[in-house]
Amino acid sequence: MRQKPTVLAREIVASSRLFRVEQLQLRFSNGVERTYERLVGKGTGHGAVMIVAMLDAEHAVLVEEYCGGTDEYELSLPKGLIEPGEDVLAAAERELKEEAGFGARQLEHLTELSLSPGYMSQKIQVVLASDLYEERLEGDEPEPMRVDRVNLRELASLAQNPQFTEGRALAALYLARDLLTQRGVFQP
Repeated sequence: MRQKPTVLAREIVASSRLFRVEQLQLRFSNGVERTYERLVGKGTGHGAVMIVAMLDAEHAVLVEEYCGGTDEYELSLPKGLIEPGEDVLAAAERELKEEAGFGARQLEHLTELSLSPGYMSQKIQVVLASDLYEERLEGDEPEPMRVDRVNLRELASLAQNPQFTEGRALAALYLARDLLTQRGVFQP
């Protein structure tokens, strides 16, 4: 196992309402020194959750929402922040109800994914939800989200959809599809 670099200095060089930019002065085991910058979340950092919610054996729920980063309406999986005192599965259940109008009788943590580990510290927990039922909770979204669906057989086509660009969501769908195929629930 490689030895992690030594942190020589750490400083917040910029800050906004949601994020901080942290500058790290690092020395690697071979003596080379570098300055890295990374985006770190503000606040308590309870993390986030993304839900692959299965409507049936082959269809997953997608939601459409405005994304400030791309300045576009995008399709993705339901997701959101984990609240203080909330575990991953409870957060997944709440976010699914808020964003898509579904609860789930079965929830299973699948994995943890990062977006851009070279520049961001944030990670997201991926949860598989099944045995859905209709139930809506009021959320913090500024407008109602349009709910859509994707067939797990059509993930390659989904990846070509200009309205679906989030790599973590695509990875989560492939992971869920592979797991459901292994379990004999989904037939490719």
